[in-house]
Amino acid sequence: MLPCVCWLQRILILLSSVLWTRGENCPATCMCPDPHTVDCSGRGLTRLPNEIPLDVRRLLLADNLIPRIPSDFLALYSDLVYLDLRNNSLSHIEQGTLSTSSRLVFLDLGSNNLTEIPKGTFGESRSLIKLRLGNNPYLSLVNEDAFLGLTSLRELELERNALSTLHVGALSQLPSLRAVRLEGNPWVCNCNFASLFAWLMENSHKLPNGVEGMECSIPMDGRRVSLTQLSKDSFRECQASLTLTDLLIIIFSGISVSVVAIMTSFFLASTVHCFQRWSKGTKGDEEESEESLMSKNHRMKPKLTLGGKKECRVTAHAGEQLANK
Repeated sequence: MLPCVCWLQRILILLSSVLWTRGENCPATCMCPDPHTVDCSGRGLTRLPNEIPLDVRRLLLADNLIPRIPSDFLALYSDLVYLDLRNNSLSHIEQGTLSTSSRLVFLDLGSNNLTEIPKGTFGESRSLIKLRLGNNPYLSLVNEDAFLGLTSLRELELERNALSTLHVGALSQLPSLRAVRLEGNPWVCNCNFASLFAWLMENSHKLPNGVEGMECSIPMDGRRVSLTQLSKDSFRECQASLTLTDLLIIIFSGISVSVVAIMTSFFLASTVHCFQRWSKGTKGDEEESEESLMSKNHRMKPKLTLGGKKECRVTAHAGEQLANK
């Protein structure tokens, strides 16, 4: 009997120490069903609770009023793998907040007030497998490189947001993607949507509800149509149209050519002007030389004439003298 009693005492001591430790490390407003889980859901919190155990692995903060996450928050919890922040008041995620979550596998940011997902929001959370961003009614912009580095991401939820377009690069750079939810967004059937439509047709198996649950509005009359009624031919005119980037390139090229033409014209005009001045200077020198030469010749001719007349007079006088003799 005595060995059994000793064994039971040891178990009771162990359980009491575990319960005491759990109660001591658990925040006052939260519950901790196990040593590595902190559940603060539905507590009306307006900020993150204090005294969260550093070895927490599952942190549940759903259904509160938390407006922001400090940028250095996750740096303290290197063992965190599950973070639930759905249905709070988050309007943005500060740069670098999630870049230190190297072990994070599950992240839920759904049902918040996010407006955009900029580049580098998630850093390089290579362990992240499931990301929920749905039901953010003001989320209208997702950067092309918003999910860059999420090489293990398999499930992405972007349903029921305010997205009218989405760059295909945001999806194509996810090599492990298996499922994506995009239904319930106000997609617009314009040329910006054409590339996304082509991707959806080629990857319809990644849509849990297929393209049947997706609609887009016609720009001309605002009428919404199911994607099943569209085809690649519906966007045939977009192949001949120019994108904003193309227009900017054309405008910049035209400006560059105009600047080069103006500079070339100015250079040629300056060269011609200098040549004309040089030509006039040379011609003036030649004319002055000719005038100088003519002036010299003109001075010499009268002397010769006078000399000739004098010689003639002397000859005539000598002839008269010879005749008289």
